Amino acid sequence: MVTSQINIRPLHQNDLSPFWQIAFSDPNAEWTKWNGPYFRDVLPSKAIFMTKVGPQKWLENDDRWVITLNNELVGSVSAYFEDGHLKHWLEVGIVIYQPDLWGQHIGQIALQQWLDHLFTDVTQLPHIGFTTWSGNKRMMALGEKIGMKLEGQIRQVRFWHHRYYDSVKYGILRSEWEQSPFHLNRQ
Repeated sequence: MVTSQINIRPLHQNDLSPFWQIAFSDPNAEWTKWNGPYFRDVLPSKAIFMTKVGPQKWLENDDRWVITLNNELVGSVSAYFEDGHLKHWLEVGIVIYQPDLWGQHIGQIALQQWLDHLFTDVTQLPHIGFTTWSGNKRMMALGEKIGMKLEGQIRQVRFWHHRYYDSVKYGILRSEWEQSPFHLNRQ
């Protein structure tokens, strides 16, 4: 396990360029093969990120924060409402952009911090979850590691590299999180 300092925080103006570099500069980055690759999202160019995507979607946005390791940008966490304007179904996401940092529990610590922040400071909702695909074993293991439950599995609906995978949903109730040993603000 990494014993270094892992934190989450909002993205600052002076972070825009270094964040684009670690997150979006390589259109074939390894993380893009695991983060919903079947959507075939196109990563923003630096010019588009610096002038549009970054300022509009990342700066001063409580739904997208960055993960730092020893004050260096290494990833991001996000939150969005699955049910849109109704705002009763909150989902989260997490990405560690550098594969050499995978398997060091950075994502686990960052996701714990993010869930604590969301449950404590952002929402009174009783549930937070995430959706992934059965090809992303690391994300599924992360959810289980921090006490999330497999809540739904839609079989063979994600098509990637000539094969069908399942869409899987994990979640945790506020009451479960508050009793969890992974809850960082546990009394």
